[in-house]
Amino acid sequence: MKEETNQRTRLPQWMKMEMPSGAKYSKVKNLVRKNGLHTICTSGKCPNIGECWNHGIATFMILGNICTRNCKFCGVPTGIPLPPDSEEPAKIAESIRIMNLKHAVITSVDRDDLPDLGASFWVKTILKIKEVNPKVKMEVLIPDFQGREELIQQVIDASPEVISHNVETVERLTPQIRSVAEYRKSLSVLSYISHSGVITKSGIMLGLGEKEEEVIQTMKDIRKAGCKIITIGQYLAPPSSLLPVTKYINPEQFDKYHEIGINLGFSFVESSPLVRSSYHSDKHINA
Repeated sequence: MKEETNQRTRLPQWMKMEMPSGAKYSKVKNLVRKNGLHTICTSGKCPNIGECWNHGIATFMILGNICTRNCKFCGVPTGIPLPPDSEEPAKIAESIRIMNLKHAVITSVDRDDLPDLGASFWVKTILKIKEVNPKVKMEVLIPDFQGREELIQQVIDASPEVISHNVETVERLTPQIRSVAEYRKSLSVLSYISHSGVITKSGIMLGLGEKEEEVIQTMKDIRKAGCKIITIGQYLAPPSSLLPVTKYINPEQFDKYHEIGINLGFSFVESSPLVRSSYHSDKHINA
């Protein structure tokens, strides 16, 4: 049994990752710790953290580090969050300035405990970053805000360059791996954003038991919702997750999805095993 378990958990060669290093990586890491900031790069154990931080790109997570939802694929802690830190927008804006970042990605935990689900805090953060760093380009990876268009509109009005919301998986598997969120609701969020004229983006994970035809249909649904950018990567189970990887998808299959995505009309298709939502996000503002 032990040998069988080791075989099941052993990563294929194409999933091997280099340990992050480099002067800029160390600088970003120290500033994040010093200011008590949260990044999805660390909370989500992103395999590209070294590459992104050394290239002047970082993904900050606002509204704390405790999510009100309990999605099976996610390693972020779930529970009752603390009240939002009123100084967090200024801390993030100043950290971006000190780091001399050229591109920043902002995401958040879900805050279903707040009356406006955190929308006004999102706006404060975006505006503060723009005030302190007028040349920095920004992508925001937002929750679904329960599909409430008036809250989504607040983020749109704050004018980030790219607004992203992840569908995460195919429709059939959504109830099994996402908490509260719904496949069709996520598509409606993307459609609302894209109709506002903002560059719209989404992402999905593979290796959860999806079929190829389901992945292609999901790509079609996302494109139909108006997204110009899609990211497709391999699901990696967080240490605390009870949701195992069902299959490690080989690079050739990811290449196939890349070609399909381009043929569907996406401007950018980031599709490979180690791709995550913010991978190469600095290029996506040109979509």
